[in-house]
Amino acid sequence: MKRPGMIGGIGPESTIDYYRSIIGTYRERTGGTDYPEILVYSIDMTRMLDLIAGDRTEEVINLLSGAARSLAASGADFAFMASNTPHYVFREVASRSPIPLLSIVGATCDAVRKAGLGRAGLLGTRFTMEKDFYTGPFADAGIILVVPDAAKREFIHWKIFSELELGIVTDETRKAFLEIIGGMKRRKNIEGIILGCTELPLLLKQGDDDIPFFNTVEEHVQSIVDFMLL
Repeated sequence: MKRPGMIGGIGPESTIDYYRSIIGTYRERTGGTDYPEILVYSIDMTRMLDLIAGDRTEEVINLLSGAARSLAASGADFAFMASNTPHYVFREVASRSPIPLLSIVGATCDAVRKAGLGRAGLLGTRFTMEKDFYTGPFADAGIILVVPDAAKREFIHWKIFSELELGIVTDETRKAFLEIIGGMKRRKNIEGIILGCTELPLLLKQGDDDIPFFNTVEEHVQSIVDFMLL
């Protein structure tokens, strides 16, 4: 088994979700009672977000690639970032990492492509919705991604950090997000929705609407366990 190294803490709730999901998926796949070894390097989410907001990209790359090097030195065979937002520097971090780095964007793109969708909505932090690290790879795969309008992007971003990152989940917020999705279906003709923040599955589940929801954590975890078992 290849030993995974998680760059976590971004945020804590999704780090817990990843940890549990990897263990559960690994045990389900292997049909045994063994538990996989997982290394975790938890970084300061506030520091990372401040660097991103300040356009201090090189410092973001150094922070994340330093975490990857620490995981490699501790015995990890490969690494992954347990968050969507830092994937805007995925290529740069991967190029400086001494071990392979698995992408959440690539795993999600594969899932949407296999589902046969040509147009999907993307929800996430403001950084994820407004930068091109999702739209570029999806466009290369022939899939159009659309995002909510500016005011709704701000609302989603605020709810992620004021509630979901703190483990707060309310019916009121769920209803508001589903109304945003409904509007995107009517006005932007989306065929599915990408939950492009690792905390969004705490709020939104498959079956909450009649279009498919793509849980980026689930797609990433499947690719992580695939790599573990190579």
